[in-house]
Amino acid sequence: QVQLVESGGGAVQPGGSLRLSCAASGGTSNSYAMAWFRQAPGKELEFVAALRRPTGATYYADSVKGRFTMSRDNAKNTVYLQMNSLKAEDTAVYYCGRQPNPIVSTIRNRDRYAYWGQGTQVTVSS
Repeated sequence: QVQLVESGGGAVQPGGSLRLSCAASGGTSNSYAMAWFRQAPGKELEFVAALRRPTGATYYADSVKGRFTMSRDNAKNTVYLQMNSLKAEDTAVYYCGRQPNPIVSTIRNRDRYAYWGQGTQVTVSS
């Protein structure tokens, strides 16, 4: 079964940057999506970004477009979320998820992600 391990969370000031990592193990398929979701206090889980394999296509929530960038290192089975120009409203627990056999219409749907990481806290404050 697929296991996802996240790292890179922390506390930064507004305007700062962080890079989150999600390393996957146990998977054999070449067709899947890796995604980042986040959950702020009192809020529902929110889609942030996704990357599809094997195409490498990326998808972003409007709230982070232009500030966040998702990338991959195929040799390490790892995806990254580079977060720049961080805002206080980016404060949340960030989760890594994996969706088998994705299509464009489901790439943003949290219910289609079968595997999840443990979550990592991102705090943006002065």
